[in-house]
Amino acid sequence: MGLLTDPAAIAGLVTREVRTSERQGKITRIAVARRTYATDPDDLWETLTDIDRIPRWFLPITGELALGGRYQLEGNAGGVVEECERPKRFAVTWEMGAMISWLEIRLGPGPGGTELELVHEAPVDPEMWTQFGPGAVGVGWDLGLMGLGLHLETRAAVDPAVGLEFPLSPEGLVFVRTASAGWAAAAIADGDDPAQAHAAAEATTGFYTVAPEEPQP
Repeated sequence: MGLLTDPAAIAGLVTREVRTSERQGKITRIAVARRTYATDPDDLWETLTDIDRIPRWFLPITGELALGGRYQLEGNAGGVVEECERPKRFAVTWEMGAMISWLEIRLGPGPGGTELELVHEAPVDPEMWTQFGPGAVGVGWDLGLMGLGLHLETRAAVDPAVGLEFPLSPEGLVFVRTASAGWAAAAIADGDDPAQAHAAAEATTGFYTVAPEEPQP
């Protein structure tokens, strides 16, 4: 049995926006994703910030999840908690090697629950943007928000192996393709060339849904 019965509908629960900005003298692009969950702000806050609960829908995490503390996601980003206003918002740096970007999570009222707004700002390599567009980062967040929704619905942990294989499945392809198209539309709304944005969405879909080749002995 797959994770989702209607992957396109689940991908469609996310509202996507792209903005162009500037930070520290460098042009940045900002990916914004919003989704409402049928729970209250305190429960959603705990799901997002409890070091024991985060691995049930995202990744194992270590460190100090407090203002000024440093965290590390297993096999992914680490950073510093720069701002925290429970249960409304927090901001962290999102560091992968020498690459530093900035992530902010905001919670507010939404229809039938609590809206999560994810704002990820990063300086973008123009060649990388041309090739993959905002979906390179955005689809990863879509998958995370999907896992969050599954956990909140069932209170069970999402099987990491199943989650890892999901984008390679037929339903995963539908989910990723729908999300990639959403990010292309958001980039076009921010001024990107439509043909380039759609080509980048196809490249992003291929990146997420094709298994990497096994290294030859």
